[in-house]
Amino acid sequence: MSPRAACRLEALGFQHVYDYTLGIADWRAAGLPIEGAHSPTQVVADATRSDAPVATPDEQLGVVLARAQRAGQVEVIVVDCDGVVVGRLRDPVWRQSHDLEVAAVMELGPTTVRPNALLAPLVERMRNHGTDLVSVTTPQGVLLGVLRRADAEQVIAGDPPDQIWADCDGCPGHWSTQ
Repeated sequence: MSPRAACRLEALGFQHVYDYTLGIADWRAAGLPIEGAHSPTQVVADATRSDAPVATPDEQLGVVLARAQRAGQVEVIVVDCDGVVVGRLRDPVWRQSHDLEVAAVMELGPTTVRPNALLAPLVERMRNHGTDLVSVTTPQGVLLGVLRRADAEQVIAGDPPDQIWADCDGCPGHWSTQ
């Protein structure tokens, strides 16, 4: 919304007003909620999970492996200090020395998708490429969560998602388990 409209809403007494300067297309691509009439088509956000284990490039591989095992996961997304996706860890990296830094062994530049991408075509591409997990990011590359193919197939089949969008005071919202 424009700064002028934000100012007017504040003058009318609204408490939580945001001037999102990047525009509605970026807002949607970031997976933020919208109101009004929109297509009932399933999108990546409908099956995105925010509970995936993450690592930073300066962590030791053994520490990250232990975290992944506690979470019951075999893939870990690597993010920088701003939460931007910079890499991914998966087999066979776990068989390397656990003293190595993540930066030395991570796959660089993993594929990312936006939460407003259509779900069914993405799942088909994942099947064709044998991919089980994709990072879901904002247009700026900040990690929002991951899309697991099995979760997406469950949502496409009509089963409810394991996570929902939750509003909170003073923020635009976040992903939460039900």
